[in-house]
Amino acid sequence: MDLAVKLEVFEGPLDLLLHLIDKNKVDIYDIPIVEITKQYMEYVDAMDKDDLNLVSEFLVMAATLVDIKCKMLLPKEVNEEGEEIDPREELVAKLIEYKMYKYAAIELRDRQLYAGKSLYKEPTIPDEVLKYRPPVNLDEILEGMDLKKLNEVFQMVLKRQVDKIDPIRSKFGKIEMEEVSLTDKIDYVKHYTRERRNCSFKQMLETQKSKMNVIVTFLAVLELIKNGVITVRQERTFDDIYISA
Repeated sequence: MDLAVKLEVFEGPLDLLLHLIDKNKVDIYDIPIVEITKQYMEYVDAMDKDDLNLVSEFLVMAATLVDIKCKMLLPKEVNEEGEEIDPREELVAKLIEYKMYKYAAIELRDRQLYAGKSLYKEPTIPDEVLKYRPPVNLDEILEGMDLKKLNEVFQMVLKRQVDKIDPIRSKFGKIEMEEVSLTDKIDYVKHYTRERRNCSFKQMLETQKSKMNVIVTFLAVLELIKNGVITVRQERTFDDIYISA
């Protein structure tokens, strides 16, 4: 009784080699060529020989594997740099390239299947939006305009802005009104002199934050001298003035 065996169908000899490498769980960069060649030849022997074109491709790869197997039994060859030449190198490069394209084909196939399951909503844009037109056509406005002309317009606008500046008034400072009360300063001087009893007039003025504060403080001192609240003394001309409560 004959036993019918159904072989797995492979797209080509490289596909079969990748299957054998995955099946034996070996490193693609370190293929055990003897074992893989043996398994490969078993598959070729069991193939249907009716399709000569397909069989011829597998036979060519079988001859390549046998050739690599023979080279690996011989002494190692070296290249010009003194490095050993691996007879499997060319086959490994073909397998990696084939594997890359195979996975890319699987990815594209899956995307095609998923894309067929995707549905998209038809656009429903309101009529008033479809009828909208920009109020200004920028293409018409900027027609014939280049960077040189734009720069000329820019420089002209800058010149107009400069011409608007008054050469005299632009150098004036900003005048701000500062609220300084003479009454508050009188109270401040009273408190200042009571705390220190004998204080320097110069040091008191130096604590003021602005010119207006200095002036009003000076007026407050004069007012308090006039009313006899404080007294001032100076030892010699141009010496510091001392204030006493």
